[in-house]
Amino acid sequence: MLTSPYHLAQPLARTTSVVFASPHSGRDYPASFLRRSVLDAREIRSSEDAFVDQLFASVPMQGAPLLTATAPRAFLDLNRGPDELDPALVEGARRNAHNPRIASGLGVIPRVVANGRQIYRGKLTLVEAHQRVTQYWRPYHDQLQMLLDQSINTFGEAILIDCHSMPHEALENMGPSGAGRPDVVLGDRFGATAGPAVMDQIEAAFTTAGLKVARNMPFAGAYIVQQYGRPSRRQHAVQVEIDRALYMNEKTLEPSAQFDAFRDLLVGVTAQLADIGRVPEVRVAAE
Repeated sequence: MLTSPYHLAQPLARTTSVVFASPHSGRDYPASFLRRSVLDAREIRSSEDAFVDQLFASVPMQGAPLLTATAPRAFLDLNRGPDELDPALVEGARRNAHNPRIASGLGVIPRVVANGRQIYRGKLTLVEAHQRVTQYWRPYHDQLQMLLDQSINTFGEAILIDCHSMPHEALENMGPSGAGRPDVVLGDRFGATAGPAVMDQIEAAFTTAGLKVARNMPFAGAYIVQQYGRPSRRQHAVQVEIDRALYMNEKTLEPSAQFDAFRDLLVGVTAQLADIGRVPEVRVAAE
């Protein structure tokens, strides 16, 4: 069992309504979980958003909290609903209406990692599945909701930056030929989870740093932004996907020679992102 379901890095003082979170960078793999898997130590990490928590480690210095998962994505996916149980993996799980995430093996307890590779030798019990949700999923989401509530109560709004990484190969067919691949993909479910002024300012924070940004393609955002993005209630949520090739070797799952420079670049980006949550009255007037 993991020692804690999440890690929360708090600033000395909250000075912005922005909350940063990384639900897929957890890398505490329980020994009992590894023993039940058919994958080796490298293969089982292929779905992990490796080092994303380290890339955003400067966030508390900007007056914002950083919530990061400890449980790895292969063990439990915090970016899924708690009821998205896969009957092909969990014995006794109820078959619901067609859910493409569950059908592909990517429910709240994944059946596969990247490229469709099976994780387990056999099935899990429904009791074990519910235990994982209770012990890891609910504490993380309870803490995330608490941070957003604190933002609303203190600043009158909340902005969630949901931090992820994406395989470089996921961008191969992006855009017209010669247009260049994006370095960052921002997802707001095509405007459903964040106000347009918020989205524009988030994009500007990345483009000012020299990064090429795309919106909603190929990643529009999953459960977390859908659950917490309520722009009509001044609660915004944006999924941020960063190309892994910018800072790591995807084959060895190790930081690349560019890691430190890219992390330093993101210090400036996160400072601009935090600033968005310090001037809500300006945005309200614009919208």
